[in-house]
Amino acid sequence: MPAHPGEIPKPNTAWIWKTFWVITAITALEFLIAFVMPSSTLRNSIFIVLTIFKAFFIVAEFMHLKHETKGLIWTILIPMALLIWLLLALITEGNAIHKAIF
Repeated sequence: MPAHPGEIPKPNTAWIWKTFWVITAITALEFLIAFVMPSSTLRNSIFIVLTIFKAFFIVAEFMHLKHETKGLIWTILIPMALLIWLLLALITEGNAIHKAIF
């Protein structure tokens, strides 16, 4: 609240800076992994998990999903999880069919 009438309150930007530093730290970790670890499925899996974590953090903070009811959160997360599962299943099956044919 402003101390005097007509005074403009200072903006609350602490949460923006917190989000910035969390995303910067995750990105720095991704760069470190990219240059230190050899190319492998494990490295790709780590990238996918870190990217999903960053996306979740951005959605939670900037789209205000963190402050919503649990029902809305589950309405968004369950279809997303099923979509990821579908993609993994299709990639696995496609790879198996490709190996069987060739």
